[in-house]
Amino acid sequence: MSTQVEPHSRPRVEGPREAEILEAALTVLAEVGYDRLTMDAVAQKAKASKATLYRRWNGKVQLVIDALQHDHRQHHFTEQGMVDTGTLRGDLIEAFCGHGGLTDKPEVDAFGAILTAIARDAEFAEAFRNQVLAPKLAGSKAFFERAKERGEIRADVEIELLAPALAGIVLHRFFLMGERPTQSLVESVIDQIILPAAGISRPAVR
Repeated sequence: MSTQVEPHSRPRVEGPREAEILEAALTVLAEVGYDRLTMDAVAQKAKASKATLYRRWNGKVQLVIDALQHDHRQHHFTEQGMVDTGTLRGDLIEAFCGHGGLTDKPEVDAFGAILTAIARDAEFAEAFRNQVLAPKLAGSKAFFERAKERGEIRADVEIELLAPALAGIVLHRFFLMGERPTQSLVESVIDQIILPAAGISRPAVR
């Protein structure tokens, strides 16, 4: 008599191996786009079997969502908690430049694929807005709320309006004007638009 293995008793994919698969998913997303991304392609990139992926994810929607969430957590949070440099300017530069930020080529290229997926796949669009975009917006708002609490920005600053502006401006210049994000561009938008709008004087030119 054969013994069936219950689904919950199968080995879980977790830790460093999970991270490798999620990073492979982001790479494939940036390379081929969401429509052409398959579990097979991610398994091949991660040097894993497709069965390994299906032990953890039931399809590409949740795999891609988890990959995007993983990248966000890796960038905006440290072992001590959320990024905190002591200034709004420093927080924004730390959060939006470097790995996982607006200047990270794989991240930005993947976002181009995400825009297409949002327009074509309602299931993915809902999952992305609820599980990825909402936490990103919450993280951005937290930087401004913390700056308001320490008296760095004006009390009347409308955080809901200002917090998403940095990413919106930089990505607009990339997707509509073809200007790939650089740290210099991000800093210019922060110094010339975001900080003045928050009531903070632009830093002196060094």
